[in-house]
Amino acid sequence: MTPSETGALELDAADLGHRELFDVPPAQGGDYPEVAYFAGNSLGLRPKATRSELLEDLDSWAALGVEGHLDAARPWLPYHELLTGPAARLVGALPSETVVMNTLTVNLHLLMVSFYRPTRSRHRIVIEDSAFPSDSYAVRSQVAFHGYDAEDAVIRLRPRPGEHSLRTADVVEQLGGDVALVLLGGVNYLTGELMDIPTITKAGHAAGSIVGWDLAHAAGNVPLALHDWDVDFAAWCSYKYLNSGPGAIAGAFVHERHLGADLPRFEGWWSTDAKTRFEMTPESRPPATADAWQVSNPPIFSMSPVRTSLEIFDKVGIEVLRERSVRLTAYLEKLLTGTAEIITPADPARRGAQLSVRVRGAGELSRRLRFEYGVIADSREPDVLRFAPVPLYSTYHDCWRAGTALAEVMP
Repeated sequence: MTPSETGALELDAADLGHRELFDVPPAQGGDYPEVAYFAGNSLGLRPKATRSELLEDLDSWAALGVEGHLDAARPWLPYHELLTGPAARLVGALPSETVVMNTLTVNLHLLMVSFYRPTRSRHRIVIEDSAFPSDSYAVRSQVAFHGYDAEDAVIRLRPRPGEHSLRTADVVEQLGGDVALVLLGGVNYLTGELMDIPTITKAGHAAGSIVGWDLAHAAGNVPLALHDWDVDFAAWCSYKYLNSGPGAIAGAFVHERHLGADLPRFEGWWSTDAKTRFEMTPESRPPATADAWQVSNPPIFSMSPVRTSLEIFDKVGIEVLRERSVRLTAYLEKLLTGTAEIITPADPARRGAQLSVRVRGAGELSRRLRFEYGVIADSREPDVLRFAPVPLYSTYHDCWRAGTALAEVMP
């Protein structure tokens, strides 16, 4: 029996999220004033506190000019340090291993400068075939920069015939002695599959490879333990599940065993130790922390929304959010089953807050869902619709609306 609207509302009353903390856009169609928003895996909703807190930082500029670097309510000079602790807690890292800087692909490139050190006998990079295109571009350009053929040097992992997701054992099998770097998505953007990060990391190390992770769809979505899992490096963006706005400042992780090591690294004004920065010497003196991978003066007004968002995660807790995420996603799965082919793993332990369905005309269906029903999902060519029931602000009633609407618009 299809769950009822009344049943969805009863579940919401018993299993509250934190929707009241967010600005939910008005619906452009359908019977409800607000959208049912399932695109948080692409761009998260704006926390209500973002506007006022960003204006506070802007007002410091108006009132203090350059003196805001030291005298603002949240001084700009050490501003990035306000984000370090919350970001570290979110990804299971030490503060010394964590830095918020740049954007995701820029961070991946800066980290690969240090961690992709190819040789003739070991120069290949392993990624998933359904990696987000930017990751593919990044690794192909890295191997080409080092003088290797991307068609040979980049190993693209595909699921078994007839399957949609990678098996951990099949990933491990590909980690041979010629692999210099394993760089996979923690949660696959297309299918929502949650990779077995600790097992793959351990196997990669056993094969003599460096193991890094793109956590764009994992940070703020699932609990992480990067330090304990012995991950070499990782990077993530902040505009999806971390709700920090389009193009928001990203994060990076470098395991403590690499800190202070004699690794090649690009450097700039913010790479040097803050205690000696204004001695104005020509040589950088990088600290033995992830801050050494910074390059430029942090953009304060772009960091402000990230700080606001991380405070929410600190207050609510990623473990609590994960528990609600599992319940919400299971409820949505029940509604979508039988309507369309779900390509996300059925095991809750192998997926994040996302269900992807394979349908013909996905782009047109997403437009109909938005303008006829007030349901915002997103499509990926050629035939995938993605629904992300984000535990911070999505509701069971949102899920009921999505399931009902998809059943009505399916060809």
